[in-house]
Amino acid sequence: MSASVLTPGTTLGPRPRPRSRPAERRRPPVTVLLSAATIAVVLVWSIVPGLLTGHDPAVGVADDKFIAPSWQYWLGTDHLGRDLLTRIVHGSASSMTSALIAVTIGVVVGGVLGLLGGYLGGWVDAVIGRVVDVLLAIPGFLLAVVVVTALGYDTRNAAIATGVSAVAVFARLMRSEVLRVRTSVFIEAARVNGGSTGYVLVRHVLPNALRPVLSLAILQFGIAILVIAGLAFLGYGDPPPASDWGLLVSDGREHLLHAPWLVIAPGLVIAVVVLSVSRISRWLDQERTR
Repeated sequence: MSASVLTPGTTLGPRPRPRSRPAERRRPPVTVLLSAATIAVVLVWSIVPGLLTGHDPAVGVADDKFIAPSWQYWLGTDHLGRDLLTRIVHGSASSMTSALIAVTIGVVVGGVLGLLGGYLGGWVDAVIGRVVDVLLAIPGFLLAVVVVTALGYDTRNAAIATGVSAVAVFARLMRSEVLRVRTSVFIEAARVNGGSTGYVLVRHVLPNALRPVLSLAILQFGIAILVIAGLAFLGYGDPPPASDWGLLVSDGREHLLHAPWLVIAPGLVIAVVVLSVSRISRWLDQERTR
């Protein structure tokens, strides 16, 4: 009877079958969830501002001037007795809509320029590249001021100016993504199968190059809110009694010493919204690169 020899690493009995691991679902961090909740609240303000407050943003009570934050007025009142919370809530529609217009202009115009320049190359890429270089050579905020000065002082014109200042950023990113995608095997296969330039661009190149651009668009949304608020602060937006966030900060700075809440409250809203958008954008970019 022969004795069995056990070598190191040998186990007695049947080997256990490896368990199949279920796909891990990564939960968003708490900071991302809080940021998403913040943006959701501001969107609700923009769509149904009367849901949270019943005051008129343009009409105040003369006897309620400069009331500090209290149960009656959560964020206090201004020099005309107007509820500051009401003005912030109603101003969110203008700020969010303007930022959306600005991002749409940047994505569409910049995306088309980058798509054509990166795929066609040659003189088309050279001309678009020079235009993009000129736009990038001018600081974004300064370019927005120049454009809104030419178009007129209005919040929608400020949104257009902000979108124009973002065109170069989207064009450069889209071009780099198109240069990466256009050498792929499936692009060559589409060309060999007789696909036209327009078909290959729309059906194959654009979907594979668009994801990083969308991540940048979310980040640019927060930047657009900040730029539009800055333009309104300098007086390039709608005139009073509009309640754009930047205009609220501008009006409140005249009473900063005896009514600091007029500056602190809208300033904090701008900061929290911009930081929330930035946090969501950074998390989406991290998920994309994993």
